Amino acid sequence: MTTDYKPLGVGVVGLSADIGWAMRAHVPALRAADGFELRGLVASSQESAVRAATAYDVPLAYTTVAELAAHPDIDLVVVSVKVPHHRELVLPALEQGKAVLCEWPLAASLAEAEQLAAVAAERGVRTAVGLQAVSLPAVRYLRDLIAEGFIGEVLSTTLVGSAGGWGATLPARSTYLADRANGATMLTIPFGHTLAALTYCLGGFTSVSATTATRRPTVHIAETGEPVRLTAEDQVAVSGVLDGGAVASLHYRGGSSAGTNLLWEINGTEGDIVVSGDTGHLQFGQFTLRGTSRRDEPLAPLPVPDRYYTATRSDEVWAGVAHAYAQLRADIEENTSTVPDFADALAHHRLLDRISRAAETGSRQ
Repeated sequence: MTTDYKPLGVGVVGLSADIGWAMRAHVPALRAADGFELRGLVASSQESAVRAATAYDVPLAYTTVAELAAHPDIDLVVVSVKVPHHRELVLPALEQGKAVLCEWPLAASLAEAEQLAAVAAERGVRTAVGLQAVSLPAVRYLRDLIAEGFIGEVLSTTLVGSAGGWGATLPARSTYLADRANGATMLTIPFGHTLAALTYCLGGFTSVSATTATRRPTVHIAETGEPVRLTAEDQVAVSGVLDGGAVASLHYRGGSSAGTNLLWEINGTEGDIVVSGDTGHLQFGQFTLRGTSRRDEPLAPLPVPDRYYTATRSDEVWAGVAHAYAQLRADIEENTSTVPDFADALAHHRLLDRISRAAETGSRQ
């Protein structure tokens, strides 16, 4: 989809020449979405900033967000770093009045998310959060199919997924994921991304019950075998009732399964839809849709119509990010709100907090 939008200057916090989600996802996504130019970056040291600027031919390279956000050529600040640092890096950009896109989770805690959402609202700043699963063409198509009554009234939904990570081993660079206090857990990342897609398509929870557990209290660093204490949940089971009355049941587990790694069924009065794939990270977009609108007919592929592709037809893990950028550019131009913003992120943090409290107290929330 080609537009004539005037390019907006983007500065990426956490862009490295060597590693990281900013390099793997945001750089190719910005290239695939119209209306953006990568003009600046922030890295942890002057040396790494210069290396990254050279690698991506970026004119502005800094070591602080305040410097980046103050530059007149920067219109959008993208924060793509580890979750514990989100708050300290998002705030300077908000204070400069620049639009901000922050990776999900928005913050390491509900209290921090509340603060960031409040500051953004006070400043009147355009924000976005990296819940890119809801921007995927297949997820938007799925939502429309359900809204249009393809399977009739939704009766129930069942989802099982494997997180890939939070299994027996962790890469050395990812050991921070083991500590629940860092806010980057199986509950918040793969489960949180997929839950955002589910509620986007089917509505929120009127009530929720949950059981969580850490079944592997000790895991090991993949490269060295060194033991690491795991305090984050590696088992999450959630059940509840959705806004329209449908019953929902979800189970995520750490590691990968030799059997099913993603299976999401939506059952209606007239038919069924099945989402399946090899990873429980629905936000990566590597899944298929099948469905039937008649009980006497088998499931058939549900190809996504062309109109849902706003940025790219790639099946790479960054494709959802590209579609989110395309939607964000249209939102800015047309003063709409299709991409989740900090207020949406706060609502999702609160849902995850309800799930955690339900698991801790054994009571329905």
